[in-house]
Amino acid sequence: MATRNRPLQPLDLEQYTCGRTIGTGSYGRVCIIKHKTTQQYFALKCMIKSEIVRLKQVDHIHSEVKLLSTVSHPLIVNMAGLAQDPVYVYIMMEYVQGGELFTHLRTCKRFENAQTQFYAAQVTLMLEYLHSMEIAYRDLKPENILIDAQGYLKLTDFGFAKKVDGRTYTLCGTPEYLAPEILLRKGHCKAVDWWGLGILMYEMLVGVDPFAHESPMGVYQNIIKGNVRFPANMHKDAKSLIKHLLTADLDRRYGNLANGVNDIKSHAWFNGVDWAGLLSKSVEAPYVPVVRG
Repeated sequence: MATRNRPLQPLDLEQYTCGRTIGTGSYGRVCIIKHKTTQQYFALKCMIKSEIVRLKQVDHIHSEVKLLSTVSHPLIVNMAGLAQDPVYVYIMMEYVQGGELFTHLRTCKRFENAQTQFYAAQVTLMLEYLHSMEIAYRDLKPENILIDAQGYLKLTDFGFAKKVDGRTYTLCGTPEYLAPEILLRKGHCKAVDWWGLGILMYEMLVGVDPFAHESPMGVYQNIIKGNVRFPANMHKDAKSLIKHLLTADLDRRYGNLANGVNDIKSHAWFNGVDWAGLLSKSVEAPYVPVVRG
């Protein structure tokens, strides 16, 4: 997948009708919009400039826009346009109809091994692509992964993503998904995303993250201790891969070794995965959301 070199389409909001709000955040909201001529739907992030400044998110927004304008991948949400007025910054994204992976996981409580494998393989492909462009995503979690109408995943929310050449030292991410090197302020690299994949796999299979605690400080202590308890009924190959990903020692963590992502893709748990078929979305999805309207 090559870097996108074409400019973004200029966003003329007069050409769209605004529909219902599908999400709210600390400095704006996301609503559905429809092009008056083509009838095509998009998601529009409407962010209040004064709130972005007040919450010191200017750099995050700049970074998100810059990175989204360079990435192009079937499993990553596509940015379709950008605009602003005196009050708002608008980012138009493709509309992903199936909602968050988080919502689906909470409904199901946990996923079976085959469904987890289907999703984890797609996340592996997303991260492989981003890392090939020297981008560390740094905020992997079910809330940032959407499900499209075909039952495939789309990665969204690039607020913490960053071009990383070597190490970076910013403390960012979601407590339950933070790698130990971030907590210990040792400096971190793209390998934090492979730690995140291990957490995500565990959460999908078990229904709760491996370092869960009622307080963030308790979560941090559990991450530093690194003790993970595996249910007796977890597939042995899934357990093996999670252990290789949730390794504090960067010299031993899968994804960060000499073979890179190939250590993960060739692991026994992924035996039989049609990687090309996932990219072309020709593999049958285990769950297809019911899209009404």
